[in-house]
Amino acid sequence: MTPLATTLLTEEELRRIAATIAEAEATTSGEIRVNIHNRRSWRERKLSLHDLALKHFRELGMDKTAEKTGVLIFLCVHDRAFHIVADEGIHTKIGQEYWTALAETMARHFKTEKFCEGICFAVREIGELLTKEFPVIPGDTNELSNDVSFT
Repeated sequence: MTPLATTLLTEEELRRIAATIAEAEATTSGEIRVNIHNRRSWRERKLSLHDLALKHFRELGMDKTAEKTGVLIFLCVHDRAFHIVADEGIHTKIGQEYWTALAETMARHFKTEKFCEGICFAVREIGELLTKEFPVIPGDTNELSNDVSFT
């Protein structure tokens, strides 16, 4: 377990998030990942939060999914900020309003320190969206790990 997991999420909550991702992906060809960034501020690195999230999106191989349907929930602990990145296949169908509303709901959970609940809520919502727009196809495989990653 990383030191971060003991302060932000318990081992049980990490397992719960991974299980929620697996459940959400069962009916879609999309891929969902959660990454928790525990390094220094993106501001100190002179990157925008969006640019840092995109960097990790690529490092996690999310831009390599077959259908271009990856979604990353990126949390930057030191700055108490998060960002959601969706691949180009999703952006052709989903408007910014959806992501803004989802982020607002997540933020309400996070303000009360219900991090696991906020993340699981977002994963379920994204799963429902991906199921509608990108239903599971015959022969689909889980292309990416469902475990929360830490950077």
